[in-house]
Amino acid sequence: MNVSRGLHHCNFLLRPSVIAAGIALAVTLTAGIYAEQQNRLVHHQSSRAKVSEQLGLVRAKLEGNINSNIQLVRGLVEVIEVQPDIDQDRFSRIAAGLVDHHSQLRNIAAAPDLVIKLMYPIKGNERAIGLDYRTSEKQRDAALRAVGSREMVLAGPVNLVQGGQGFISRFPVFTEDEDGNDRLWGLVSAVIDVERLYAESGLLSPDLPIDIAIAGQDGTGSYGTVFFGDAKVLDNHPLISSVALPSGSWKIAAMPKGGWADTPPNTWQIRMAVLFGGLLLVLPISIAGYLYDQRRANMRELNRRQSEMERLSHRLKLALTTSKIGVWEFNLDTSELTWDDRMCELYGVDASLDRRGVDCWSSTLHPDDKARAEEEFHRATLTGGAYNSEFRVLTRDGTTRWIRAIGAVHYDLDGRRYIVGVNWDVSTDIALKTRLLASKQNAELRNRELEDARAQMERNSLHDSLTGLPNRRFLDERLLSGHAGRRVTALLHIDLDRFKQINDTLGHAAGDAMLVHASSVLKASTRADDFIARIGGDEFVIATTSQTSEEHLAALASRIIVQMRQPVPYESHECRFGVSIGIATADPREGDCGKRLLIDADIALYRAKSNGRNRFEFFTASLKAEIIRNKRVADDILNGLERKEFRPYFQPQFDARTLDIVGVEALARWEHPTEGMLTPDVFLKTAGELNVVPLIDRSILEQTLWQSTRWKAAGVTIPKMSVNVSAGRLYEADLLGSLDGLSIERGTLSFELLESIFLDEKNETIVANIERLRSLGIQIDIDDFGTGFASIVSLIQVRPDRLKIDRQLISPIVKSESRRRLVASIIEIGQSLGIKVVAEGVETMDHAVILRDLGCDTLQGYALARPMSSDTLMDFVRDESWRRAA
Repeated sequence: MNVSRGLHHCNFLLRPSVIAAGIALAVTLTAGIYAEQQNRLVHHQSSRAKVSEQLGLVRAKLEGNINSNIQLVRGLVEVIEVQPDIDQDRFSRIAAGLVDHHSQLRNIAAAPDLVIKLMYPIKGNERAIGLDYRTSEKQRDAALRAVGSREMVLAGPVNLVQGGQGFISRFPVFTEDEDGNDRLWGLVSAVIDVERLYAESGLLSPDLPIDIAIAGQDGTGSYGTVFFGDAKVLDNHPLISSVALPSGSWKIAAMPKGGWADTPPNTWQIRMAVLFGGLLLVLPISIAGYLYDQRRANMRELNRRQSEMERLSHRLKLALTTSKIGVWEFNLDTSELTWDDRMCELYGVDASLDRRGVDCWSSTLHPDDKARAEEEFHRATLTGGAYNSEFRVLTRDGTTRWIRAIGAVHYDLDGRRYIVGVNWDVSTDIALKTRLLASKQNAELRNRELEDARAQMERNSLHDSLTGLPNRRFLDERLLSGHAGRRVTALLHIDLDRFKQINDTLGHAAGDAMLVHASSVLKASTRADDFIARIGGDEFVIATTSQTSEEHLAALASRIIVQMRQPVPYESHECRFGVSIGIATADPREGDCGKRLLIDADIALYRAKSNGRNRFEFFTASLKAEIIRNKRVADDILNGLERKEFRPYFQPQFDARTLDIVGVEALARWEHPTEGMLTPDVFLKTAGELNVVPLIDRSILEQTLWQSTRWKAAGVTIPKMSVNVSAGRLYEADLLGSLDGLSIERGTLSFELLESIFLDEKNETIVANIERLRSLGIQIDIDDFGTGFASIVSLIQVRPDRLKIDRQLISPIVKSESRRRLVASIIEIGQSLGIKVVAEGVETMDHAVILRDLGCDTLQGYALARPMSSDTLMDFVRDESWRRAA
């Protein structure tokens, strides 16, 4: 009974304490929960305030740096618009003031016709020069977008051709043509260095307490990709702002480094304070006061940061003021127009006036620009497109200013549409443009003066400085081409004879005096409408443009020849020279034929010189036919060499006593496709003029050696073969080298050399080649002996193997005793020197008997055998028909 009462009394005593403890616990928990919520709230507000402050600073710097760089480049674009032919030097001087440490511009390039040709700086950007935007896959779209929109386009960041990354602002440049129409000049591209822009905007600062991500590559705003920072920032409840660009915007997001902290750093301290507050009822009040003070401190910090933001805003405003840029905003929904103070200063408007309309703006426009400016503004407000205009305004004090205005559509958070833009004073730029235009006009004036000087130089280039006569160029360009408006009816081509001797003996001054004298003679001998020109060193032309006759031209030529023969005194000498004249007349049935006349007159002049000089010749149809015939023969010879139409014909050579065949002479024949087999007298002269005789000799030699192989295979014995060698081959230093590869058996081949070319003891090349030929076992024959200038001494020096007496000496020996004795003397000389003697032109058996009796070794002629083909020769040798004839 006593125990139960004690327990009941104990429970009664505990209830107030439990209640008090419950109350205390409830108060403590309530105070703790409130305190922790307040702590979280203060911490969250503080964190966002810090992030907002840092984000605002970075965004302002980034936006300001980009726009300031773009404004710098716009000045250069305006210079190019008025001076489209700007060169690299001028471009570099202007760009040097832009690309420096005050900007983030890395380089500036100008691309006339969309190909980069101007660059500053050049060093380090060489790889970009020559880049064609139309073929560059990485930059073509942005470049064409700028041209198509006629607006500046900011692209990037992009990988640069010269290395690194950059933002590229592309400005389309349009110039006016002579009709006032816009014509695309090209692009001006400025590269904003990515690293410098990020660094100077504070993005790369190691002390930056926030993580930043920027999206909207190429100015696409929130629709673009992330090009700076970690894309995860956008997914972690960041603070978001917009960076306004001239051609779009970027979305910039920020959060504290490492992310938002859900638990404040002082959470456990608060909890401990609440715990102690539960034990000590006074502590909750102290903790509440403490938390209140903390909040007030945070508010003070927010106020301080707000003040800092206002200071930065003031600095931005100051920057806009110093740069003469005013900011305006037009509400597309309410048509309210808002200006800042700088706009009022630009337009000379009282800042206290109501500016909620365009009337105030319109009233300041210059009357000449008002309609156009209003139209451009209204078009932008109606279409919501980009606004770009340039116009003049009149301020209250009468000052005229040039204003450039740009703007772009902007949406606020509530979806309301605005056109936000800027104005700035470009009066200085316009004045510079005006001065540049004046400079251009001055340059055009100087160009006209240079053109006059060039015309004078052109006249000098068309006339001979010595005689004052027109020169060859004048003759070709003005007269013979028909540009002078006169038709040439006749042409005299005049060449001075013996002029070179005067020039070489008395000097060039004497030669010049003779040329001046000759020109005066020509002037005195011609009519007023005759045209005289000096076309070469000692060559003149007289062109007749009036109707004339051959009699008149012959009399004129004779008169000139007589006058030119007269002695010309020069210092203490009497100089004499003559002239050769070629005359050509125009066919009245033909049109303009001036240039052909000069060719015809030159041909006639060549004929006059070949006929003895100091004479004149007319160009005739027969002369033309001869030239054409020679040209045709020359063409046929060249074609014949290609088609291997030249063949060897072989004339046997006989022992004078036994009439055995001792050799053959290979003679060139031309198997013409239409004219049959031709002998050398038809083609040799023309072949010599073409310098192809060595090629014919070479072909005959190769075919002769090949036929020799056939003869041996057929059992036909020909002991020796003789081939002719032209003078041209003897003068070749590598004659032996040309014989490499030919199968030549020693003692079976001889080269026949003309007496007039091989006995020149002064020519070391010929003598050396003869010795080398002997070393190869090739014998030397002297052909046509007795018609040249050989001496006994030269025979001893050269030591030929055989002498071939020319047919002109052989033919008369049957009837002429004196010629017989002459031939006998030649044979005796050869025998005394150990040289075999061959007689050419043995036409009868009487010739053969006489030559045998005189001691001649070998006979060759029609009496025994005519030249024949290789197959005929083999039949001839086998048949031995010459023995029966003998």
